[in-house]
Amino acid sequence: MVIREAIKGDELAIMSLIHELAEYEKAPLEVVNTSEDLALHLFEENICDALVVETLDQLIVGFALYFTNYSTWKGKCLYLEDFYIQPEYRMKGIGSQLFDCVVEIAKDRKVKRMDWQVLEWNEPAISFYKKKMATLDPEWVNGRLFF
Repeated sequence: MVIREAIKGDELAIMSLIHELAEYEKAPLEVVNTSEDLALHLFEENICDALVVETLDQLIVGFALYFTNYSTWKGKCLYLEDFYIQPEYRMKGIGSQLFDCVVEIAKDRKVKRMDWQVLEWNEPAISFYKKKMATLDPEWVNGRLFF
């Protein structure tokens, strides 16, 4: 396996993985993003960045998508929007390596904090993050507006 920055052309595989993640999270109809928009946001507008996990056969089997955000209390932060490894490639240390790569990017960017969300029922993910010594904060409630 190789972990590398996403390049133009990877957006189709990443979108496929996004759809798999949405299925896993029991929200397949919530995905309205397209591979064309993802490519625009990743490679032209630089709204977000992504790492991909690629097999020796050049199959993309995982990804992490993240962006810089801002905390009025802490300053510059990194937000890990999605992190996904296909089920057949889990439990091999690949997810841990991918997560550690994002952590290194956060450190290189000199951010004060790295944030992400995990669904309360996703015990495998919660266990993974606890092994990484992450703080999982039950106090905050997510707020959203959809347009």
